[in-house]
Order: sequence, then structure tokens, then C-alpha cells
Amino acid sequence: MAPDAIRPGEVSLDVRVGRLALKNPVLVASGCGQFGEEISSFADADSLGGVVGKSFSLRPRDGNPPPRTAETPSGMINSIGLENKGLDAFRADIYPRFARLGTLRIASLVGERPEEYRALAEAMAALEGIDAVELNLSCPNVEEGGRTFGKDPRAVERITREVRARFPRPVWTKLTPGVSSMAVLARAAEAGGADAVTVMNTLVGMSVDWARAHSRIGSPTGGVSGPAVKPLALANVWQVASCVGVPVVASGGASCARDVLEFMTVGARAVQVGTAFFMRPTAGSEILAQLPELLAGAGLRSAEEAIGRFRPRHEPPGHADG
Repeated sequence: MAPDAIRPGEVSLDVRVGRLALKNPVLVASGCGQFGEEISSFADADSLGGVVGKSFSLRPRDGNPPPRTAETPSGMINSIGLENKGLDAFRADIYPRFARLGTLRIASLVGERPEEYRALAEAMAALEGIDAVELNLSCPNVEEGGRTFGKDPRAVERITREVRARFPRPVWTKLTPGVSSMAVLARAAEAGGADAVTVMNTLVGMSVDWARAHSRIGSPTGGVSGPAVKPLALANVWQVASCVGVPVVASGGASCARDVLEFMTVGARAVQVGTAFFMRPTAGSEILAQLPELLAGAGLRSAEEAIGRFRPRHEPPGHADG
């Protein structure tokens, strides 16, 4: 080792996402570790930067019929249908355990009407153990003909603004793919007062059993996640980070330390890991062990130094000097 070389033990993994200080940039994505207990069975959830809990609604939801998951090439497809026991059960049964985690606790809120998000925000404001909320806008708006909240910039801005007015701690808005421009949605969230935007939710896909002529999951379509979606998520993170002033949290296909650093290079300040936990329950611990070595090898003394380093290899046409 050269005399001036950086040693992995000298690397700081601390990062900031707006008002939140994270011990490292690795988060558990919503729906992939419940509320931290499932991860803790295999690894120390407290060692991660934070846990985004499973989405819950004002009232209980039954979810979709089984089967709810199926393996796909380089990933998985799910059709859970946002099954959850509702706010009352969260407060009574889940929150006491969630609040004991020794890392950031981020509640994921989902609703079918704007007033449901308002009620959830007010309830979370009363729970001191919730460090932030993430808005899952993937449900259809029953008041607007079933159009998904997350695909309507006006709805994104409105719900973000109303939650922001009722919840004093950080509000993250999770952006929905499958639109012509996620940048438009990101700007709407920023206008509504979001402290950060999460890019991105799952992509709609299918997995078909041709011999039986039906879907491999209970619904015709589901949400695709895992390594297969990483190139799409990278592009969206870069585009969004280039057009808004609020922090970007990446979500979509990260399964190893190099993936995490790729997302940070294009502008993400933290990275949610999800599907990887289904394949390797110890994925979070593995990533944390590898990050310092990779950063030190690149001559970086901190994870913060990795953020936003990306530069196009060639200037776009019309931008060259001269």
C-alpha cells in the first residue's frame, strides 16, 4: 500500500438526506423487510442507514389473490396488493417494535383518497419514533376515475403539500415509473414541499405460464423489481437528480456495493435495497462490508464524496466548446 493510500477503516459512510443524518447510505426498501424484524433474523438491521417499513393504509386491506410473487429473469414480480392491517394495528402492534430499531425508521403511507394521507400524516406526527414518512402514491385515486396518484403531477404536489403541512419531520415522495417524464413528477413533489424524492417504484410487468395460458401470479400484471430494472432506475435517478434541488433516494435493482455506488455516482444520496434481501438475507451486511474497500480503492475518504460524480463521456450535440 502506498504511504498516502486511504485505508478502508479511514472511510466514513455517513451521509445526509436533507435534515436526516444517516450512519450509511444503505436502506431497506419498503415491503422487503416488513419493519426490520425479518432482516434482524439474519443480520443486524440497526447497522443499516434506515428501514422503510411496509406500506400501510388508514383501514385494513386484504391484498390480491395468491400466488403473489414469482421469479423472473434477474428479478421478481409481485402482486401483493398492499395488504396490511391498517393504521390502528400499526399503532398498537407494530409501532412499539419498529420504534425500538437503532436506526432511522421511515413509515410508508398509502391511501386511496387525499384525506386518507392527511389522516395518516397526523397520526404519524404524534409518534416520536417515526423519523420520516415516505409517500407511496401507487394506489388509484377513487375520486378521479381511478387514475394512479403517482402518475398525476397535480395529485403528487397536492398530497405532498398536505402531508408536509401535518407532519413536522422529513417527507419523502416515492415516484411512480411508467410515465413520460419522472422529472415532471419530481418537480411536482418538490413544489409540494418534499424533503426528498425516492426513485423509483416497481415497473408494471407480466410473467406468463404459456402452457396453462395464465399468469404466474394471481393478477395479470404485477410490479417488477430486482437487477433487471437497475439500468432504468439509474437513468431516472440521474435525470431527476439533475432537475430538482431536493435529495434523491434511489430504489430499483441495487443488490451489491458496486450497485449502491453507481446510484450515488449519478446523484442518489442514499440507496434502498429490496429484492436482494429475498435472494440473500445478508445482503445489507455484505454491502456495508464492501463499501469502505471500494471507496478507499477509488481514493475517496467518504461516501459523501461519491455522490454526483457522474460526467457524460461525451458532451451532448450542441454543447461542445467552439
